[in-house]
Amino acid sequence: MVEKACGSYEIVREGEDTIVNINCEACSFFPSIEDNARTMAIVVDILTQVTSATKIILTQKREYEYDVNQTQILLDLAKIYKQLIRHKLAYGLLSEDACRRYVDARYGELHDVIFNLLKSDPVASYVELLKISERENNLIKTKAIPEEGAYCLQKYYRLLEDVVGIIQNSKIITLLKPYLADYQYGDREIYKNTFAPMIKPDFMFTKLMASYPRAGEEIDNYSVNETEVTVFQLPENVQYLYHIVPPEFKLTEEKYEILDAARKLMAEYKPKKGEFVDPERVRQVFYTIGGDLLDELSAYRGIRLRQKEKEELNDILVRYTVGFGLIEVLLADENIQDVTINSPTGVTPAFIVHSQYGNCMTNVIPTFKEAESWASKLRIISGRPLDEANPILDTEIILPNARARVAAITSPLNPTGIAYALRRHRDRPWTLPLFIKKKMLNPLAAGIISFLIDGNRTLLVAGTRSAGKTSLLGSLMIEIMRKGRVVTIEDTLELPVSALRKLNYNIQSMKVASALTRGTNEVSADEGIRSTLRLGDSSLIIGEIRSIEAKALYEAMRIGALANVVAGTIHGDSPYGVFDRVVNDLEVPRTSFKATDIIIVANPRSSPSGLEKWKRVTQITEVRKQWEEDPLREKGFVDLMTYDPKIDALVPSSDLLNGDSDVLKSIAGSVKEWAGNWEAVWDNINLRAKIKETIVQVADKSKMPELLEADFCVLSNDEFHKISDRVKEEVGSMDSKKIFFYWNEWLKKTVKKM
Repeated sequence: MVEKACGSYEIVREGEDTIVNINCEACSFFPSIEDNARTMAIVVDILTQVTSATKIILTQKREYEYDVNQTQILLDLAKIYKQLIRHKLAYGLLSEDACRRYVDARYGELHDVIFNLLKSDPVASYVELLKISERENNLIKTKAIPEEGAYCLQKYYRLLEDVVGIIQNSKIITLLKPYLADYQYGDREIYKNTFAPMIKPDFMFTKLMASYPRAGEEIDNYSVNETEVTVFQLPENVQYLYHIVPPEFKLTEEKYEILDAARKLMAEYKPKKGEFVDPERVRQVFYTIGGDLLDELSAYRGIRLRQKEKEELNDILVRYTVGFGLIEVLLADENIQDVTINSPTGVTPAFIVHSQYGNCMTNVIPTFKEAESWASKLRIISGRPLDEANPILDTEIILPNARARVAAITSPLNPTGIAYALRRHRDRPWTLPLFIKKKMLNPLAAGIISFLIDGNRTLLVAGTRSAGKTSLLGSLMIEIMRKGRVVTIEDTLELPVSALRKLNYNIQSMKVASALTRGTNEVSADEGIRSTLRLGDSSLIIGEIRSIEAKALYEAMRIGALANVVAGTIHGDSPYGVFDRVVNDLEVPRTSFKATDIIIVANPRSSPSGLEKWKRVTQITEVRKQWEEDPLREKGFVDLMTYDPKIDALVPSSDLLNGDSDVLKSIAGSVKEWAGNWEAVWDNINLRAKIKETIVQVADKSKMPELLEADFCVLSNDEFHKISDRVKEEVGSMDSKKIFFYWNEWLKKTVKKM
């Protein structure tokens, strides 16, 4: 194959774009307009011919893409260059022989500045012309030459002023004028105020705006694995910029060549549809294949890779073959809650929701080709369609460092292509101590929830979008004792079933059809719920109640699941909002709604500026049974705890403090020591709260955040129940002081061992 010459180009038209692809593989210099004078000169030369260009792409192992605005600046420079060379300087000032001795040398100097410098370094050209203009003006004013020469110099000076004026009004000089005060002749740093390409290595589809924003103020920086994360405050924009530099953008040219060759070879292996049933298994297979390929390719090129280097390259390779590219890099950051990619792809960056900085734009720009690749993978993984008949796909992805729920929309619902919304789930289950640490709830609320779970109540976790409903439901599952069986039903797998299975829970997951998908062989949600009644004695956890399955759920509550925990999530910003949705929207009979015992409402709270948001539980409300038509009007809702924004915490209601809770009394009625003894019940709730709080305190003091994780919390719950039984046998009652003492001794010993 004949190697293309340095600077050879081709024109590609994509929609309304005219893209100039410039091949720099054979160039001995770096293909960067802002950093390299020769590159800039080549680009301007090409643009004197391709006057309709809207984008410029320079290729040398990576692609460097300059967008329409940057291309317009260069087109303007190319136009001025042509104008000066063809018209202003084409014939010189040779019409009068008498002027030649005064003008020829000067004209040669001017021609050199324009012809050799304007294309490659327009700022230097402009500065040099200003110096020449000042020199000639001073010479004319001092009258240091004969009158005949002064006449000639004045004509030359008028030409010089005309040229300076044209260049001074160019787009590039107009934009860079504010930076000229600190400019040193020949310094190309000034061009970084105007030119900043999007970068894409050969083996990738996604582009990255790698350079930092010149006017941005850095407010935070940290690392996620090997990825550098910097958060910038941008002028005249309320959004922050979430800027990443992942390892794949910091590799040597040799490593890029190895990766690109390996990707091309791996692309020949097409996983069968059945293999994608287990994405983790597919990744492992590709990781093994990739490791072997990297060994062979590096040996062939005489490059020695250390084990850590090989692992890093292999991670990148898998990410861009069977993985989801830079989306995986974004989701690896636990601070990120949501990622949105709007259509048409390749035009706008991805956006995120950050736990500290709220809505941020990113420097990641997925392309159309990348968006199509993700759609194909999601169809295979989920077994669900994404086409004109089914323009919405709702599914989940499991990645090495995160899990995420994915919603994709395409035409005709989305006429401009494919768009995505990804909701990141913590790769490990949330727990009540973790939520105490995050201030989503306080110890007393955690104690009440723990008591309700042990009391086998029916609970609905309500809230708006992004309120943390599913995460909170997952933490409730951690409170279920491991001796019982748990069945989960979801249309998109978000609950921490795998994690609980690894913790030896007796748990069965069921996946049902999405309410938005048609034409699949999946079982409907209502049939799935009814089938749980045939699966034996089990707690029932519903991922989200959104459609006709609500009737089946309440049927299960009333008929078969009353002896176990039944819990699920539902959209609603208040207990009455939940009632209205269940009864009026989902058409569950009013009397059936009474099967709900507790509604836990979680809603986000914003800072005064609106830039920051916090997830908070805002109500814990019991549903009483003595009402007929309207539980709000007939006092069927009784708050146990409500959110106080002044102290940013839940506070107990007077009804709770006075023991006026039908649900808690009902639980107490099944325990001999608690029946009719509110003080004993309240004492046990506070004991549970104290245990949760102590875990958080010890985790902070000992700098052992792992104490807040599910593994330890499950052990703690088991120990609490065993100690409670032992104390009851010893003293004949649930003595909270003794229980806490024994539990605390266990905690100290366990932490010491850890």
